[in-house]
Amino acid sequence: MKTNISDRLVRKFDDEIRFFRGWLDGPKAVGAIVPTSQFTARSMASLADPHSSLPVLELGPGTGAITRAILGRGIAPERLYSVEYSGEFYEHLKLEYPEVNVIRGDAFDLETALGDNGRMQFDCVISAVPLLNFPMEQRIALVEGLLDRMPPGRPVVQISYGPVSPVASRGSSFTVAHHEFVLRNLPPAQLWTYRRTAPL
Repeated sequence: MKTNISDRLVRKFDDEIRFFRGWLDGPKAVGAIVPTSQFTARSMASLADPHSSLPVLELGPGTGAITRAILGRGIAPERLYSVEYSGEFYEHLKLEYPEVNVIRGDAFDLETALGDNGRMQFDCVISAVPLLNFPMEQRIALVEGLLDRMPPGRPVVQISYGPVSPVASRGSSFTVAHHEFVLRNLPPAQLWTYRRTAPL
């Protein structure tokens, strides 16, 4: 038990150092200065359906805090596709999660990132892309494109640190809902979901 706690503390420290280095190298590509907390990660992962036949798409996995929670939710590693922009984070994730489909690429260009699986459909999307660093038009286009890859009603869940949704739904084909405010995160996190309803 003591060894297990020590291992977790070492892993947490290593993740924080690696995350901080990634932030220094590319602050526009990283949304915070420490990894997502386990409480936030579990809340985001709770929206993935472990019984679905469709894979899960993770955007901006960073050091893998949310990746761990998705796998802990019961998603088989071969059903998880994680797209990471940072080369350092990508190399770390490949070593840490060898059975996960870790892809180095741009969340805003999934056709290229996914390659032969460019038109793959997903059960849900779990995103830690720092959307506030990008223009609103680009954010809306990203969510619209993600929802095109999912069954009606299934969510895109997005972490953000602002008081309102980082993606405006006015004039768009999706609805936005507040999922949770997680105080046990640094900084405290807001979680938002985006869904497209089935046509009548």
